[in-house]
Parts: sequence; C-alpha cells; structure tokens
Amino acid sequence: MSERLYLIRHGRTAWNAEGRIQGWADVPLDDVGREQVRRLAERLRTAPPDLILCSPLWRAYETACLLAAAWGVPIEVDERLKERGQGPFEGRPGEEVAVLQRAWREMARDPTTAIVGVEPREAFAERVWAAMQAAMARPEQAVAVVAHGGTFAMFFRCWLGFPLDRPSPFRFDNASLTELVVQDGRWVVIRLNDTCHLEDRAG
Repeated sequence: MSERLYLIRHGRTAWNAEGRIQGWADVPLDDVGREQVRRLAERLRTAPPDLILCSPLWRAYETACLLAAAWGVPIEVDERLKERGQGPFEGRPGEEVAVLQRAWREMARDPTTAIVGVEPREAFAERVWAAMQAAMARPEQAVAVVAHGGTFAMFFRCWLGFPLDRPSPFRFDNASLTELVVQDGRWVVIRLNDTCHLEDRAG
C-alpha cells in the first residue's frame, strides 16, 4: 500500500485564463501553465514520487509528461480520473453561460440535477472514488495523481462523506499540490491546495 499521495492539478490552459468551462474538452497547457509545472517539478525534485497516475485529458497528460521527464518516473493513464463531463457548458465563458442560466442555476442549487449531456454527479463520484481507492492501494511508496480540480473535489467529498446534493466546498488551483500521508495506519492531509511554488519571491 502506498504511504504518500501527491494530488496535482494540471497547469493553466488558455481556457482557464479565459474562464471557459473545460469538462472533457482536450485543451493544452499554455505557456504560463508549462512554467507552473516546471516550478512544481523543481519543488519536488528531492522527493519525487515513484509513479504518476493521470487523467487522459490532454491538459493533465501534458502536465504528467513534463513532471515525468523532470523526475524520471513512469506514467500510467487512468480514464476514471477525468474531469466531470459538462456537455453543453463546455467551451463557454461565464458571460455566454447566461443562455443556459436556468439549467446552470439549478445544477448549482442541486448538483444531482440531470442535464442532457452533463455527466451525472453520482457516476462521476463513483468512478473518481474507485480511481483514488486504487491509487491509495498501489504498492509504490509514493504516488502522484495528476488530474483536475473537479476530480479532487469529488474525491474529498466522497472520502469525508459530504453529501452530493450540495455545492462543493473544495477548490484546487492550477498546478497546486495537495499531499496525503499515512500516519498511524490512517491517511492524513498535510497540505491542501498549496501553490507556494508559484509565488515570485524577490531578494
């Protein structure tokens, strides 16, 4: 069983910068995102994982490839780590979502609301929980999971027993680092959505 998990959200994309909803859309990192990943790789240079598990979506896979090259570790892709499919919302900036305002508000009020083309919340929760359980059970001592903000938010909801019919209280920034370790036989969070490696320090 693994003893350390690094949960890493992918670097920034142009759609992140524009406030567009990505879902299952295959959007690459932008130059800022690649620099974010480079800084994260350097931060963990002396304590890299033994393995990277990643989402198949390009922004996560590209992040994983950059990290793997820096650390010299293998990558395995797990389809279950994908972001939630957002159907008709994908690619729309916030101001255009107004045309889908009623459905958007209803989904925000009750995330279990069924909307054509949007992956059901329960299905999303089931696959993410299965993927993360598998990651925790890996034989490698330290494993990095490179995925999405929604993926990690859903993992924490399932792990902590939060109801699915309420908005998520969790946020994960681009290229953020969340770290879990086993202490006294239990998983413990020792850092959450940590982005100190992205801060510019003068002097």
